[in-house]
Amino acid sequence: MTIQDADARTPAAGAAGPVIGSHKAYLTGSRPDLRVPVRRVHLTDGNSVTLYDTSGPYTDPQVVTDVRRGLPPLRRPWVEERRADGHAGLVTQLAYARRGEITPEMEFVALRENVDPAFVRDEIAAGRAVLPVNVHHPEAEPMIIGKNFLVKVNANIGNSAVTSSVEEEVEKMTWATRWGADTVMDLSTGRRPAPGPGRSGRCPRGWGSCAAPTRGW
Repeated sequence: MTIQDADARTPAAGAAGPVIGSHKAYLTGSRPDLRVPVRRVHLTDGNSVTLYDTSGPYTDPQVVTDVRRGLPPLRRPWVEERRADGHAGLVTQLAYARRGEITPEMEFVALRENVDPAFVRDEIAAGRAVLPVNVHHPEAEPMIIGKNFLVKVNANIGNSAVTSSVEEEVEKMTWATRWGADTVMDLSTGRRPAPGPGRSGRCPRGWGSCAAPTRGW
């Protein structure tokens, strides 16, 4: 998988590439395009430990990322399939859960959290958990927030009126997600430095912004 532009720079070497002592691996689901990233840490006795991974494609050596084009739209096929099911107006995971459906996003987080997909569906339907995946941010890997699931971490980043570039802001985001940020909040105060796919299109995590459209990255 390659998304590369000769005029664009990838994030700094320290924020991209596998974490030292580990490698990127994937858990497979019920469909070919459902692959959940994990980090396999190598132990001195030859075994490995599998850890929850939030770093997205930036730590996968098989993926060449381009910060000006954005990330592969992981969830786009899932969203488009649902648009043809007659419920296009009900696009939330809560709506699907309350209809008794298990979506690919629910299966994704079930693999990630090591629980049964039906448990994920039931927790969402009961209002005890949320699966925040915006249909306009298909690059985001699904994750779930709730008292019966793993603790989640938010990271605040943003540019300033003094200095900013696409590469600098993506580097901040990749450092944050590399070390465990499940969601990222853009608190930018400066101008948008360059055109591109939109700020969220470069982020593999849940994304929030309080910046005006003319700001941010």
